[in-house]
Amino acid sequence: MIAVSKAAMELALLNDLASLVTLTYMGSTRAIPNYNTMGIAKAALESSVRYLARDLGKFGIRVNAISAGAIKTLAVTGIKGHSDLLEISKQRTVDQEAVTIREVGGTCAFLMSDLATGVVGDVIYVDKGVHLI
Repeated sequence: MIAVSKAAMELALLNDLASLVTLTYMGSTRAIPNYNTMGIAKAALESSVRYLARDLGKFGIRVNAISAGAIKTLAVTGIKGHSDLLEISKQRTVDQEAVTIREVGGTCAFLMSDLATGVVGDVIYVDKGVHLI
């Protein structure tokens, strides 16, 4: 995230009111079985979001993260026991329905839009409440 942001600044790809968004997971703050070093990496990513938000804010660039719920993607298949993780996550949502890519995408669209100019350096959870439990 830091390297991409730096390159985008150097290439003048980001203008005033630009927005950078990354994906994270609650394994950054909780010890999720089999998530292991990815949790450490996600914690570092979230810290980078805060520092980048501070540093790039003076250029009118917002930086945020979305902590998406467990979604069946190629990335999740690298986690041992991912099928169990997906099922447990679904059971812990407030409506017992898995979060969708569309829901995560909608939040990203909001963060990228001018509607979110006051949201800076935050992690927005899009997991249907799983992080509440």
